[in-house]
Amino acid sequence: QVQLVESGGGLVQAGGSLRLSCAASGDTICITAMGWYRQAPGKKRELVAVFTSGGNTYYADSVKGRFTISRDNAENTVYLQLNSLKPEDTTVYYCNVVCQRELTLLDYWGQGTQVTVSS
Repeated sequence: QVQLVESGGGLVQAGGSLRLSCAASGDTICITAMGWYRQAPGKKRELVAVFTSGGNTYYADSVKGRFTISRDNAENTVYLQLNSLKPEDTTVYYCNVVCQRELTLLDYWGQGTQVTVSS
């Protein structure tokens, strides 16, 4: 089992910044990928940014140049720096890790953190 604890959401004006954190604990040795998703009410959960199992980063087109994903492997923590925030970035952000045990991949999710951007 992997437990994820998120922090860092909040209310910010358009153009402002926030930094989200996600700390993993438990069976972290199985983690192969770490990333962030977001989900607005009534919409599908969408990928925001991720470190792939190969160590590469991927960003959704809507956040490229504004958001930056980073991680501290020693602390098993992944961060998401959100800059130049727009009202349309308002939603709940979820941390995700993919855990591989032999041939099985398991998804773990954080509890979600609300980001609200006022215009």
